[in-house]
Amino acid sequence: MRILGIDPGLQTTGFGVVEREGQQLRYVACGTIRTTRTPGVELGDLPARLKILYEGIGEVITRYQPESASVEIVFVNVNPQSTLLLGQARGAAIAALVMHGLPVSEYTALQMKKAITGHGRAAKEQIQEMVKRMLHLPSLPGPDAADALGMAITHAHAGHVMDRLAQETSLQRRQHALYKGGRTY
Repeated sequence: MRILGIDPGLQTTGFGVVEREGQQLRYVACGTIRTTRTPGVELGDLPARLKILYEGIGEVITRYQPESASVEIVFVNVNPQSTLLLGQARGAAIAALVMHGLPVSEYTALQMKKAITGHGRAAKEQIQEMVKRMLHLPSLPGPDAADALGMAITHAHAGHVMDRLAQETSLQRRQHALYKGGRTY
């Protein structure tokens, strides 16, 4: 299965593609989509920057043909304006993935860091080094690309378990809600 990982950002969005065959992972590609220093696009032109992200992710999907995708879940930062802008970049990324028919899974940075390094407080450099080792890369990927590869690796290892848990949890919730409402079928 080919998996696309996305580390969303308004200025720089990282992407990473891995292929899982059984328990083995193989590196396919990684890189970044940048919305800064684009000719004709000003820094304050949010719609144009979101379009660049949307189209860039579309190009990655067309080129590498992933079968599923994973995206980092964004939490509220100290600066609410930055959080809103990041959320819009994340929305553009998810829209591109969904428009190309990919199932999308979401993981927190903490979940990814634990899956890659074994602890949730790992520094960017630790993620880069572990991704390099896990995928047998000749050099360190950039920090955004490494995080995206980490998302793809996390999904490769945990995706099927998370899917099964989600299916069972939603079934239990529905049954519980029906019981609480006094309905029986």
